[in-house]
Amino acid sequence: MVTPEIQQVKLRFGIIGNAEGLSRAIDIAMQVAPTDLSVLITGESGVGKEVFPKIIHEYSRRKHSRKYIAVNCGAIPEGTIDSELFGHEKGAFTGAIGERQGYFGEANGGTIFLDEVGELPLATQARLLRVLESGEYIRVGSSKVEKTDVRIVAATNVNLMQAIVEGRFREDLFYRLNTVPITIPPLRERGSDIALLFRKFANDVAETYRMPAIQLTEEAQRILLAYPWPGNVRQLKNITEQISIIERKREITPDILQQYIPVQEGGSRMPALLKGNAASAGHTFESEREILYQILFDLRRDMTELKRLVHSNVGQMQHSQPMDTHQTASHVPFCPAEEMPLDAGVPLARPMTPTVSVSHQHTVSPSLPHVVADDDIQDTEEYVEESLSLNELERETIRKALEKHNGRRKRAAQELNISERTLYRKIKEYGLE
Repeated sequence: MVTPEIQQVKLRFGIIGNAEGLSRAIDIAMQVAPTDLSVLITGESGVGKEVFPKIIHEYSRRKHSRKYIAVNCGAIPEGTIDSELFGHEKGAFTGAIGERQGYFGEANGGTIFLDEVGELPLATQARLLRVLESGEYIRVGSSKVEKTDVRIVAATNVNLMQAIVEGRFREDLFYRLNTVPITIPPLRERGSDIALLFRKFANDVAETYRMPAIQLTEEAQRILLAYPWPGNVRQLKNITEQISIIERKREITPDILQQYIPVQEGGSRMPALLKGNAASAGHTFESEREILYQILFDLRRDMTELKRLVHSNVGQMQHSQPMDTHQTASHVPFCPAEEMPLDAGVPLARPMTPTVSVSHQHTVSPSLPHVVADDDIQDTEEYVEESLSLNELERETIRKALEKHNGRRKRAAQELNISERTLYRKIKEYGLE
């Protein structure tokens, strides 16, 4: 139920929509705002998580300090993130020409919003845990304990429970941050809010560029509501702006709309066969990169099975059809490799050509044709179980992405769908500098 207080918050912060999940998230933010409890906001990328820390700050007693700092943890390189968050002393490292207070020092008495908190390195997570427990931290290169009175609101689109299992996130830090959880629903679960947001974005573009606003036909609106919107509100806004600028017609039909909506099969571009195999095997994938690795594993397994089968069939054929050692060349049919039928069932290592040998009595006698032995097979390999290293695949993928973008790490990170800080760490790890 949308109360007058919730409606007032929506108007103040420009929140569009009447979905129950959205109203519930706003209500929790308003209830927790007067306290100093830490808050963890979860939701998919593009749902608008950055609005809720502002709501919490503005409805808290800390709003009078006017100290609200938002930090994107995923955009700060791993080597400098401790200095950015907690500050450093002069000469603490190369380039530290002066003292730096850090974000926690600057936000003293106010609120700090840690976006993409799941990207923090483990060492930094330990420092953050101490701040949450006692409000104490130490600058880089210093031995003096600093105090800060700061309200921490964190957000992530990462499954932190899975990250804990994989050893990428501290369990004790998770429970400290998750004192009050707020979950933002994805756009596909907000029903008619999609049409309201489309109309809002279309009117904004029309007002900015002084043009008539676009409108959807009934059929186009049904397509809009049925689309899963993997990029959530951010994707909807981008598509609305594209249509408003590019299309001359102001009435958008299904044919026009479908030109801007990417083709989706079950909400994913990955083959349906793969998704079925993964589901039947009980696997879950958090990224398309992991699915690509699974494809490569399946291909390698199929290749090794094929090698095993060919080697086994060739061995059985040679043992079941022994060559008569007294047979002369005149009785052996000659079959060139290029004319051998495809279903002959023997490898085309070399054509079977008759040879002539000279005895010690200088008499010429026909010799046996060249017999293809087990150790003389050239187009088959002995079956060897091979392992495919994930690290090697990842290293090669990163190397190709860097070559493609001429060493531009930011563009390479965008293509690999990882943060620039993670790419920086992988480059150092694999020696690709």
